[in-house]
Amino acid sequence: MHKITNIPLIALTLALALAAAPLTAQTDGGAIDAILRQVESNNRQLQAARQLNAAQKTAYRTENNLPDPTVSYAHLWDSDDKNITAGELVVTQSFDFPTLYATRNKLNRHRNAALDAQAEITRQDILLQAKEACMDIVMLQQMQQLLEERLHNAEELAALYRQRLETGDANRIETNKINLEMLNVRTELRTNRAALEGKKRELRALNGGMPLDTMPDTYPLDPLPADFASLCPALLSADPSLQALKSTAQAARRQIAASKQGWLPSLEIGYRRNTETRHPLNGIVVGFSIPLFQNRGKVKAAKSEALNAGFLQQEAETQTASDLWQRYTEARELQHSIAEYREAFTSQQDMTLLRKALDEGQMSMIEYFLEVSVLHQTLSNLLQLENQYHKAVARIYKSRL
Repeated sequence: MHKITNIPLIALTLALALAAAPLTAQTDGGAIDAILRQVESNNRQLQAARQLNAAQKTAYRTENNLPDPTVSYAHLWDSDDKNITAGELVVTQSFDFPTLYATRNKLNRHRNAALDAQAEITRQDILLQAKEACMDIVMLQQMQQLLEERLHNAEELAALYRQRLETGDANRIETNKINLEMLNVRTELRTNRAALEGKKRELRALNGGMPLDTMPDTYPLDPLPADFASLCPALLSADPSLQALKSTAQAARRQIAASKQGWLPSLEIGYRRNTETRHPLNGIVVGFSIPLFQNRGKVKAAKSEALNAGFLQQEAETQTASDLWQRYTEARELQHSIAEYREAFTSQQDMTLLRKALDEGQMSMIEYFLEVSVLHQTLSNLLQLENQYHKAVARIYKSRL
């Protein structure tokens, strides 16, 4: 039995180095922060949302404008004597009862706050999508290193067994197993490389199709709080979706006041000039409209909308708090699993036993190789757990993006 003194051990040593890397890599997320700032500046959807937000605010503001002034002129002539004529010019301006304008201004402030919150929802959704893409890139890069090392190890083992097959120290079955493993790793490597390039393209698309100054290589530092109960209220108060619903509910209540004031009469004032007599007559025009029909049912509708907005706000607060706790529980369980994986890797007990068994001839090379593959698969699971954990924490802190 030939003793392999360095090839598998080097592979496992590098694998363990990869497993330990996230322990220190978590302390630096500056590259991801820089990428998010670029996405915020260049994303086309965000640019469109900002323009739409401004347009909607302008539309709300125009609803409180004065009506257009009216100008009318009447030219009259005597039916018996066409030379006798008279003219009348009337210029008027109508307006709602003055208190209604102040009420609408307060209503529009709440509407604008809801618009700003909706824009913030869009911004955070896109930045979270970009952040998760960055995290996937970090994981796929780590996976790429692992697969490249696995392929290197498999190729060296395949070369070794070809030599042993020629000398009669190995059989065709063992050689074929190693060749199949090498083929499988090559396929996984190509698939992973394609996924990595796909995530990079996704990130560039989120950046408005513009190239990024840097690519992420480490996870950000987003510590999971030990006492989430004290943090949850702050996260809820900063949640833009809840802020949007709160502002919508406030606007609905303000709409009730505006609808009630709709029963106040509209006023009209203007200038009138009459040339029916030898000396023209000048004067003012004052009038008002009685809202007998136009405001009917609006107060009742406004009250129903306010109740609906209030119920939606309460339901959203309950559901959002539940979602935050669910994400925290998921992240905490992932954290525990990661800790268990790391402890298993850092102990190195399994590797020591495998190496000792190989050196003492207690297991064959193919058995040793299969055990090493199991360790590699375990490390792959650890990399995926790291990715899932950081995504879960990022969703918890979404309102801080």
